[in-house]
Amino acid sequence: MSTYQRNAEATSGSLWERAPDHLAYRGSREYITGLVERPGVAGVPVPACPGWTVLDVVGHLLEVCRTVAADAPGNLWEVPHDGSGDGLAGLLAEWARLDGPVERVVTESPQLRHTMLMMDAFTHELDIRGALGVPVVPEHPSYPSSLDLVVRGFSAAVRTLGLPALRIETPGAEWLAGDGEPAAVLRGHRHDLLRSLTGRRSLGQIAELAWSAAPGPWLPAFTWGPFHPPAKPVEAVLAER
Repeated sequence: MSTYQRNAEATSGSLWERAPDHLAYRGSREYITGLVERPGVAGVPVPACPGWTVLDVVGHLLEVCRTVAADAPGNLWEVPHDGSGDGLAGLLAEWARLDGPVERVVTESPQLRHTMLMMDAFTHELDIRGALGVPVVPEHPSYPSSLDLVVRGFSAAVRTLGLPALRIETPGAEWLAGDGEPAAVLRGHRHDLLRSLTGRRSLGQIAELAWSAAPGPWLPAFTWGPFHPPAKPVEAVLAER
């Protein structure tokens, strides 16, 4: 079981007060648009997405958005990047036009895949920020629900691999990944935890986080769903623990 537990120190209005998925998603879309509406950005490689450029990432995000806006079935993890040839400006324009349909679908019939939509956009926002050397937004509204979601996926991997439960902690929140009493605790800044759980940190970087026990048994569980830790670091640990 993966459970979210509000820490006693968390207060109303803190980081851990969740934004609705469609508003957090819109925030990432607007941030990304502002980041990439500059000459020469489209072809910049994105190290966190090997083989993809900024244009490819935005094309992928648009295709995922189309899928949700049409309320079409399908695994969002498997949606490819767009190959329309419309160029970055065209992709961004269509993405903005789909804002209303996406909000309607997400608010009228909330589903887990809508949180996936938001988390995917936030993850790629962070990828693009890293590629362009732009700092992250410290209290981005997508952190809480994104972490809830990815810990849920990680927890399923912990169970599948038959590993003991792990407690994951960050200031203001904690989760239990797996079943039963936790055998260890992983502590880290929300940003480092999120990037570790979404295949953006190498196993060596993950092992260097604050563990209460040797991390080796749990490292295989960081490969889950669409996420695979890179063989070599693609980004530095940005936050203090």
